[in-house]
Amino acid sequence: MITLTKATLQDIPAMQKLVADEVASGVILARSDDELATNIRSYVLAKEAGYLVGYTALHVHSPRMAEIRSLIVDPDFRGQSIGQKMVTFMLEEAEALGVEEVLVLTYVADFFRKLGFEEIDKESIPEQKIWTDCIKCIHFPVCNEVSLIYSMGKRQ
Repeated sequence: MITLTKATLQDIPAMQKLVADEVASGVILARSDDELATNIRSYVLAKEAGYLVGYTALHVHSPRMAEIRSLIVDPDFRGQSIGQKMVTFMLEEAEALGVEEVLVLTYVADFFRKLGFEEIDKESIPEQKIWTDCIKCIHFPVCNEVSLIYSMGKRQ
């Protein structure tokens, strides 16, 4: 049975291990232990019998916009709706915070489209996102990620 729980500082080594292959391939942006620690309250973990099988974060950019980022599910656990469960949890958290829109940059756009996200032009992404995160990416400035937005008005 999969349970969702907020991350703690003690989870950081397991989080780094789980995401290592995706970071190496450039699918997920590398984050240092210090960066994870600074943002630990943003992360939710998916666990089965105490074993970390996935995680993601909700990063708030402004009162208007948040971003779901670093979504990862252990390859052995994919296809079990764990990613969907985590995204739904994050949308509920964004709604509770009063965020108007939730952004995602992804290589798996169809997954997010099925959850109600709509594609947008990258040019409409807030500038602070580009300069704080994207510039650290191994693919910058030639990025093949798709940008999508979820309007919180849909949840009502």
